[in-house]
Amino acid sequence: MAVIEVKNIRGEKVSEVEMPDSVFNIEPKKCVLHEVVLMQLAAKRSGTAAVKRRSDVKGSNVKLFRQKGTGRARRGDIKSPLLRGGGVIFGPDPRSYAMKVHKKVKRLALKMALSSKLKEDMITVLDAFALDEIKTKSVIAILKTLKLENPLIVVDVENEALELSSRNIPGVKVLRVEGLNVYDILKHKNLVLLETAIKTIEGRLAA
Repeated sequence: MAVIEVKNIRGEKVSEVEMPDSVFNIEPKKCVLHEVVLMQLAAKRSGTAAVKRRSDVKGSNVKLFRQKGTGRARRGDIKSPLLRGGGVIFGPDPRSYAMKVHKKVKRLALKMALSSKLKEDMITVLDAFALDEIKTKSVIAILKTLKLENPLIVVDVENEALELSSRNIPGVKVLRVEGLNVYDILKHKNLVLLETAIKTIEGRLAA
Protein backbone atom coordinates (compact mmCIF):
# COMPACT_ATOMS: atom_id res chain seq x y z
CA MET A 1 0.00 0.00 0.00
CA ALA A 2 1.49 3.31 -1.12
CA VAL A 3 2.04 6.07 1.44
CA ILE A 4 1.80 9.76 0.46
CA GLU A 5 2.68 12.92 2.34
CA VAL A 6 -0.22 15.07 3.51
CA LYS A 7 0.55 18.77 3.12
CA ASN A 8 -1.13 21.96 4.23
CA ILE A 9 -1.86 24.87 1.88
CA ARG A 10 1.59 26.33 2.70
CA GLY A 11 3.28 23.24 1.29
CA GLU A 12 4.43 21.91 4.67
CA LYS A 13 4.22 18.20 5.50
CA VAL A 14 1.75 17.57 8.32
CA SER A 15 1.30 13.78 8.19
CA GLU A 16 1.12 10.76 5.89
CA VAL A 17 -1.76 8.79 4.46
CA GLU A 18 -2.06 5.30 3.00
CA MET A 19 -3.55 5.03 -0.48
CA PRO A 20 -5.71 1.87 -0.66
CA ASP A 21 -4.48 -0.67 -3.24
CA SER A 22 -8.07 -1.50 -4.20
CA VAL A 23 -8.37 1.98 -5.78
CA PHE A 24 -4.86 3.31 -6.40
CA ASN A 25 -2.98 0.18 -7.43
CA ILE A 26 -4.82 -1.03 -10.56
CA GLU A 27 -2.87 -1.58 -13.76
CA PRO A 28 -4.23 0.88 -16.37
CA LYS A 29 -5.51 -0.48 -19.67
CA LYS A 30 -5.83 1.97 -22.56
CA CYS A 31 -8.79 0.15 -24.12
CA VAL A 32 -10.89 0.47 -20.94
CA LEU A 33 -9.99 4.13 -20.39
CA HIS A 34 -10.64 4.91 -24.07
CA GLU A 35 -14.09 3.32 -23.96
CA VAL A 36 -15.21 5.32 -20.93
CA VAL A 37 -13.74 8.63 -22.18
CA LEU A 38 -15.46 8.05 -25.53
CA MET A 39 -18.74 7.47 -23.68
CA GLN A 40 -18.34 10.73 -21.73
CA LEU A 41 -17.51 12.79 -24.82
CA ALA A 42 -20.37 11.24 -26.79
CA ALA A 43 -22.82 12.13 -24.02
CA LYS A 44 -21.74 15.78 -24.29
CA ARG A 45 -22.79 16.01 -27.94
CA SER A 46 -26.04 17.94 -28.30
CA GLY A 47 -27.54 15.93 -31.15
CA THR A 48 -30.02 18.74 -31.83
CA ALA A 49 -29.33 19.18 -35.57
CA ALA A 50 -32.63 19.10 -37.46
CA VAL A 51 -34.30 20.23 -40.68
CA LYS A 52 -37.88 21.00 -41.71
CA ARG A 53 -39.58 18.18 -43.58
CA ARG A 54 -42.29 18.73 -46.16
CA SER A 55 -44.96 18.62 -43.46
CA ASP A 56 -43.08 21.17 -41.30
CA VAL A 57 -42.76 23.90 -43.95
CA LYS A 58 -45.31 26.69 -43.81
CA GLY A 59 -47.32 27.01 -47.02
CA SER A 60 -50.45 26.08 -48.95
CA ASN A 61 -51.33 22.49 -49.81
CA VAL A 62 -52.98 23.59 -53.07
CA LYS A 63 -51.58 22.13 -56.31
CA LEU A 64 -49.61 24.90 -58.06
CA PHE A 65 -51.15 24.35 -61.52
CA ARG A 66 -53.13 21.72 -63.35
CA GLN A 67 -51.58 18.35 -64.06
CA LYS A 68 -51.84 18.38 -67.86
CA GLY A 69 -51.86 20.83 -70.73
CA THR A 70 -49.25 23.36 -69.53
CA GLY A 71 -46.18 21.64 -70.94
CA ARG A 72 -44.49 21.95 -67.57
CA ALA A 73 -43.35 19.29 -65.14
CA ARG A 74 -45.99 17.87 -62.82
CA ARG A 75 -46.07 19.75 -59.52
CA GLY A 76 -47.79 19.24 -56.22
CA ASP A 77 -47.87 21.94 -53.56
CA ILE A 78 -45.27 24.66 -52.95
CA LYS A 79 -43.70 22.66 -50.09
CA SER A 80 -42.23 20.10 -52.48
CA PRO A 81 -38.57 19.27 -51.72
CA LEU A 82 -37.82 19.92 -55.40
CA LEU A 83 -38.70 23.60 -55.06
CA ARG A 84 -36.77 26.37 -53.37
CA GLY A 85 -38.08 26.91 -49.83
CA GLY A 86 -39.61 23.46 -49.76
CA GLY A 87 -38.97 20.70 -47.24
CA VAL A 88 -35.72 18.77 -46.98
CA ILE A 89 -35.68 15.11 -47.95
CA PHE A 90 -32.59 13.54 -46.36
CA GLY A 91 -31.61 15.83 -43.49
CA PRO A 92 -30.53 15.22 -39.88
CA ASP A 93 -33.01 14.46 -37.12
CA PRO A 94 -32.56 15.15 -33.38
CA ARG A 95 -30.73 12.17 -31.89
CA SER A 96 -28.85 11.00 -28.83
CA TYR A 97 -25.18 10.05 -29.16
CA ALA A 98 -25.11 8.46 -25.71
CA MET A 99 -23.25 5.16 -25.40
CA LYS A 100 -23.90 2.51 -22.79
CA VAL A 101 -20.98 1.21 -20.73
CA HIS A 102 -21.36 -1.35 -17.97
CA LYS A 103 -21.17 0.01 -14.40
CA LYS A 104 -18.28 -2.32 -13.56
CA VAL A 105 -16.28 -1.03 -16.53
CA LYS A 106 -16.87 2.61 -15.52
CA ARG A 107 -15.82 1.86 -11.95
CA LEU A 108 -12.72 0.00 -13.14
CA ALA A 109 -11.75 2.84 -15.49
CA LEU A 110 -12.02 5.34 -12.63
CA LYS A 111 -9.70 3.20 -10.51
CA MET A 112 -7.27 2.93 -13.42
CA ALA A 113 -7.25 6.69 -13.96
CA LEU A 114 -6.54 7.31 -10.26
CA SER A 115 -3.85 4.63 -10.26
CA SER A 116 -2.15 6.16 -13.30
CA LYS A 117 -1.92 9.54 -11.52
CA LEU A 118 -0.35 7.90 -8.46
CA LYS A 119 2.07 5.98 -10.66
CA GLU A 120 3.11 9.21 -12.39
CA ASP A 121 3.50 10.93 -8.97
CA MET A 122 0.91 13.53 -9.92
CA ILE A 123 -1.27 13.26 -6.80
CA THR A 124 -1.08 15.86 -4.03
CA VAL A 125 -2.94 15.26 -0.76
CA LEU A 126 -3.96 18.25 1.38
CA ASP A 127 -5.24 18.20 4.94
CA ALA A 128 -7.70 21.01 4.10
CA PHE A 129 -8.34 23.79 1.59
CA ALA A 130 -9.99 26.41 3.76
CA LEU A 131 -10.36 30.00 2.57
CA ASP A 132 -11.32 32.96 4.77
CA GLU A 133 -13.18 34.62 1.90
CA ILE A 134 -14.10 34.17 -1.73
CA LYS A 135 -10.97 35.46 -3.45
CA THR A 136 -9.39 34.19 -6.66
CA LYS A 137 -5.97 35.63 -5.75
CA SER A 138 -5.84 33.42 -2.66
CA VAL A 139 -6.32 30.23 -4.68
CA ILE A 140 -3.74 31.32 -7.28
CA ALA A 141 -1.22 32.00 -4.48
CA ILE A 142 -1.82 28.58 -2.88
CA LEU A 143 -1.45 26.74 -6.19
CA LYS A 144 1.75 28.67 -6.88
CA THR A 145 3.12 27.73 -3.44
CA LEU A 146 2.30 24.06 -4.01
CA LYS A 147 3.69 24.24 -7.60
CA LEU A 148 0.51 22.78 -9.06
CA GLU A 149 -0.10 23.19 -12.77
CA ASN A 150 -3.52 22.55 -14.36
CA PRO A 151 -4.94 20.89 -11.21
CA LEU A 152 -8.16 19.00 -10.61
CA ILE A 153 -9.13 19.57 -6.97
CA VAL A 154 -11.36 16.90 -5.41
CA VAL A 155 -13.32 17.68 -2.23
CA ASP A 156 -15.61 15.42 -0.25
CA VAL A 157 -18.15 18.06 0.81
CA GLU A 158 -19.38 21.37 -0.56
CA ASN A 159 -16.74 24.10 -0.33
CA GLU A 160 -18.44 27.19 -1.73
CA ALA A 161 -15.52 29.54 -1.09
CA LEU A 162 -13.11 27.29 -3.00
CA GLU A 163 -15.53 26.55 -5.83
CA LEU A 164 -16.37 30.22 -6.43
CA SER A 165 -12.79 31.43 -5.99
CA SER A 166 -11.37 28.99 -8.55
CA ARG A 167 -14.01 29.04 -11.27
CA ASN A 168 -12.35 31.89 -13.22
CA ILE A 169 -8.84 30.42 -13.14
CA PRO A 170 -7.95 28.78 -16.50
CA GLY A 171 -7.06 25.10 -16.19
CA VAL A 172 -8.34 24.75 -12.61
CA LYS A 173 -11.41 22.70 -11.74
CA VAL A 174 -13.01 21.76 -8.43
CA LEU A 175 -15.10 18.57 -8.23
CA ARG A 176 -16.88 16.82 -5.42
CA VAL A 177 -16.29 13.09 -5.04
CA GLU A 178 -19.68 12.21 -6.52
CA GLY A 179 -18.74 14.07 -9.71
CA LEU A 180 -15.29 12.50 -10.10
CA ASN A 181 -14.85 11.09 -13.60
CA VAL A 182 -12.23 9.54 -15.88
CA TYR A 183 -12.14 12.32 -18.48
CA ASP A 184 -11.36 15.12 -15.99
CA ILE A 185 -8.72 13.03 -14.17
CA LEU A 186 -6.85 12.33 -17.41
CA LYS A 187 -7.35 15.84 -18.80
CA HIS A 188 -5.76 17.63 -15.83
CA LYS A 189 -2.05 17.29 -15.15
CA ASN A 190 -2.20 17.28 -11.34
CA LEU A 191 -4.78 15.64 -9.08
CA VAL A 192 -5.31 17.31 -5.70
CA LEU A 193 -7.18 15.28 -3.09
CA LEU A 194 -8.32 16.35 0.34
CA GLU A 195 -7.33 13.75 2.91
CA THR A 196 -10.95 13.23 3.93
CA ALA A 197 -11.92 12.65 0.27
CA ILE A 198 -9.75 9.53 -0.03
CA LYS A 199 -12.02 7.45 2.24
CA THR A 200 -15.08 8.77 0.40
CA ILE A 201 -13.56 7.76 -2.97
CA GLU A 202 -12.73 4.31 -1.59
CA GLY A 203 -16.32 3.91 -0.37
CA ARG A 204 -17.74 5.01 -3.72
CA LEU A 205 -15.56 2.56 -5.68
CA ALA A 206 -15.89 -0.34 -3.24
CA ALA A 207 -16.89 -3.44 -5.19
